[in-house]
Order: sequence, then C-alpha cells, then structure tokens
Amino acid sequence: MWTSERGRLLTVQESAAEVGVVTLGGDPAGVSLGGERRWLSVYGPGGYAWRPMAGDKVLVLKTGAERELPCILGKVQEGGELSPGEVRLSNGNAVVRLNGGQLDLVGGIHVNGVELREYIEGIVADMLSGGSGGGTETG
Repeated sequence: MWTSERGRLLTVQESAAEVGVVTLGGDPAGVSLGGERRWLSVYGPGGYAWRPMAGDKVLVLKTGAERELPCILGKVQEGGELSPGEVRLSNGNAVVRLNGGQLDLVGGIHVNGVELREYIEGIVADMLSGGSGGGTETG
C-alpha cells in the first residue's frame, strides 16, 4: 500500500526558468519553449529598454502560483570576448563599449538629433562669428 501512496505524492513541476527562442520579436513577444508561448512581457534593468528579435535566445522566468505568467528577463550573451569589467551595448552595426576608462563608439553619432560633425561645425561657426560659443540651436 505504501508504494501506491508514494506514487501519488510525487509531482512533476515545470521548471521555474527556461531558455527559449524568440518566435515573434517585440514587447510583448512570442517564445518557443517546447511549444510557442505568446504575449510574454519583456523586463530589463531600470532605465534600460530593449526588444528581443526573432531568433534571439532568451531567459524566460515563469511566475505566478502555477507558473502561468512567463516573462522574458534577458538575452543570451553572444559574440566577441569581453574583458573583466567591460560593458558593451550593441545593435546591428552600432556599438558602445566601456573598457578600462575608455569609451569607444562605432556607428553614427548624434547630439540632440544632429550629426556630431555638423554639431561641432555649428559650435566653431558660432565661435568664429563672435557668438557665445554655446553650441548649435536645436528646435
């Protein structure tokens, strides 16, 4: 009799977190977790916003009493070596890298919506014309 009761007490629980592949990018997103789950909210650190793209490997946390509320917490880090303490933000061909007291920027650089070269030219022109040197005016 104890063996039949023992079998009833064993329950298989779904894992609390799982790695899945994004099927529908955006927020909310769709993720394949052995079956597709849709309408997953996307979370990130305060002040940081991102949207997963189709094909991204993501970490999904299953919340709620019955783990019925999955959400995306982050993306699997890929590509390139990072030094200890280095931070890299990238999206396509644009990269911001902080490493050893140095800031590297790759891609188009804009200040207040104005291309950096044009912004600097505006400051220089303002200074040469006897202006205050306060920079370019933006609407």
